[in-house]
Amino acid sequence: MSRKVLVTGGCGYIGSHTIVDLLEHGFEVVSVDNLSNSDESALDGIEKITGKRVPNYRVDLCDLAATERIFREHSDIEGIIHFAALKLVGESVEQPLRYFRNNLNSLLNVVDCALRYDVPHFIFSSSCSVYGNATELPVTEETPWQEAESPYARTKQMGEQILRDITRAHGRLNAILLRYFNPAGAHESALIGEAPTNPASNLVPVITETAIGKRPEMVVFGDDYPTRDGSCIRDYIHVMDLANAHTRALQYLMAGRNASNCEVFNVGIGQGVTVLEAIRAFEKVTGRKLNYRIGPRRPGDVVAIYANYDKAERLLGWQPRRNIDDIMRTAWQWEVARTEGVEVARG
Repeated sequence: MSRKVLVTGGCGYIGSHTIVDLLEHGFEVVSVDNLSNSDESALDGIEKITGKRVPNYRVDLCDLAATERIFREHSDIEGIIHFAALKLVGESVEQPLRYFRNNLNSLLNVVDCALRYDVPHFIFSSSCSVYGNATELPVTEETPWQEAESPYARTKQMGEQILRDITRAHGRLNAILLRYFNPAGAHESALIGEAPTNPASNLVPVITETAIGKRPEMVVFGDDYPTRDGSCIRDYIHVMDLANAHTRALQYLMAGRNASNCEVFNVGIGQGVTVLEAIRAFEKVTGRKLNYRIGPRRPGDVVAIYANYDKAERLLGWQPRRNIDDIMRTAWQWEVARTEGVEVARG
């Protein structure tokens, strides 16, 4: 019998790709997504890829009663992967109260239900933003946190601390905190990919939308940082590699291999790529010149961050299989497919 997993934010970008990986590894999946920045047609893409239809509950996880109804209906849930959160750095600077209220209350309600309904395994979607402007690179799981650069990042720091405290007090709940870096790219089928209902702010979809003509130009936020070409450095990880890390983390907990009931793993490609290098990679892979200009720095951006993923490789048996060229190739294929009106899914 397949084991049932609840995926919050399952219609979103990372959630939808992770559902594909979970289904391909024999799990049964239930999604909950209030569609505030996603679309249920992502489930159509998942069904075309896997042959399986995943149910989605259109529930705001800040509503505890509505959240609990899902757990009552699915009393056999064995694991939770919690993606659901607001995630725009700049927006969080402008609307901190909204971010704290949404991201923390939803986490608290899901964990509350996990404890009430004896769900033993919990994977938390954390972020490299918890490190702030790190004093050492690449960052390891032991790298000290610096001051959060945005309210979004602070909600991830606080979410991790909440889970540490709760798992310490309630030993029957086991959690893994996956700190991942910059997810990008799309499923190789071009049936699902990154297409938020709100304007995209992540670098790769901004690049592809500019290249295809949905945007007149793109802006590189600053070229005066202390980096090799003046633009920010990030660790871009292919979304299907990231999806597989969640499956492996869940399998790790279910096999009882965890040494403590709250563990943390970095999930990145292990290399820093500047914004300008990412643009050049896109131009090389697609043969298209990108219309971009240099603008001022963006509030909330850290200068440079990239991962050491040795721990995930050693304990989870995970390593990235794709590089920045694969990211740009699949992202462009997805952009072309969804723009040309092919029946593809938003995520």
